[in-house]
Amino acid sequence: MSMRLDAPGTAIFDPDGFLLDPAMWSESLADRIAQNDGLGELSELQLGLLHALRREFARHGTVTALSHVCHLTGQSADCMQHLFPSPREAWRVAGLPNPGEEAKAYL
Repeated sequence: MSMRLDAPGTAIFDPDGFLLDPAMWSESLADRIAQNDGLGELSELQLGLLHALRREFARHGTVTALSHVCHLTGQSADCMQHLFPSPREAWRVAGLPNPGEEAKAYL
């Protein structure tokens, strides 16, 4: 099932709900994804974590150790568990591409 959310241009998602073109991401799109998923409006802490995930992905092109991303935002190593239902959800809301089956196992 493909998901569409109205945004400047149209954001198109893969069957697993991951944004096909990460360049289409914005904070407002992230907020709409979060609200669509029942998470409500994103907090500043959540947005900071999403930006850190995106920076690390841009730097390394892969899933970065999630505790490291928490550290980069000045939070405890387990911040992901407190800010999102799962790391996979944070990855999705961050507008990052489908990480593949192996990475999904530990996201």
